[in-house]
Amino acid sequence: PHPQKIAIGNCLDRFARVIGLSNDPSPGYNIEQEAKKEGAKFIELPYVVKGMDVSFSGILTHVEQEAKKHLIKGTLTKADLCYSLQETLFAMLVEITERAMAHCGQNQVLIVGGVGCNKRLQEMMADMVKSRGGTLCAMDHRYCIDNGAMIAQAGIMAFQHGVTTKLEDSWCTQRFRTDQVKTVWRPASAWKHT
Repeated sequence: PHPQKIAIGNCLDRFARVIGLSNDPSPGYNIEQEAKKEGAKFIELPYVVKGMDVSFSGILTHVEQEAKKHLIKGTLTKADLCYSLQETLFAMLVEITERAMAHCGQNQVLIVGGVGCNKRLQEMMADMVKSRGGTLCAMDHRYCIDNGAMIAQAGIMAFQHGVTTKLEDSWCTQRFRTDQVKTVWRPASAWKHT
């Protein structure tokens, strides 16, 4: 069983291990390469979007079971499974991003994080953003790995607003929920649709 909530990068990394893909250079990159293989076919996977929430743990459990059942029989390939997982997960991200753009009246999207390196995600997101008349900024791998750009930008903004932490008082928390961070650089205001 998987935890109730997992990040998309964790989902991809875990699946890569299940099907025996290397960590070199990264599991997500290797899934992306498998998914590009000619002849990869799409199989339907659970698609769970509720408002702005997505759920990856059920998809992971399902695709792991499919892998165990079909890879041995030869009825599906690693490429089929990687392609299907990637397309399903990324479609979910694109859907909630489009919803967020509409609700917040925004027309720009910045993709960061390790998964943000994926060219297929960038392509799918670019198509959606373009159809809304917006712009997409997709970082390359130098700035995406382990959310480096996002962490650096949050640090800069906190520093600019007088938030500092002594090194001896700092720590790392894996699986820290970014929606629970106090953002002092954004004034509290009632949201209204524009």
